[in-house]
Amino acid sequence: MAIQKHGSAQWRGGLKDGRGSVSTESGALKQQPYGFKARFEGVAGTNPEELIGAAHAACFTMALSKMLEEAGSPAERLETFAKVSLDKVGEGFEITAIALSLEGRVPGMDEAKFKEIAEQAKVGCPVSKALKAVPITLSTSFA
Repeated sequence: MAIQKHGSAQWRGGLKDGRGSVSTESGALKQQPYGFKARFEGVAGTNPEELIGAAHAACFTMALSKMLEEAGSPAERLETFAKVSLDKVGEGFEITAIALSLEGRVPGMDEAKFKEIAEQAKVGCPVSKALKAVPITLSTSFA
């Protein structure tokens, strides 16, 4: 049986002067403002790219946690930062890359094995699979 989650967005006005809000089923985001200025001019509010980044970081980190535990070395701490690149391509914009940066503390595991499992999690997490049209890179820091 499929697990289904939902998010929603509302928008009023034109592109540059309009305003929108996004909400999630869980209520973690409830009418969170977003708009052109938040996306391109650094004004407070969210934007689709940071939401994709947060979702990707969360999915990847959960998948990695599972895989480390299955390998017999549960993580003490994992922290992932996802940098989503939005670039002008032709007449429009495209997400051109996602760079995952991972810091981890995994007692009982060497760095080479940690990197190997992290690469597997990068490829295998559901959000990575959904975003496979975009180049995804991974750098790691191991303590």
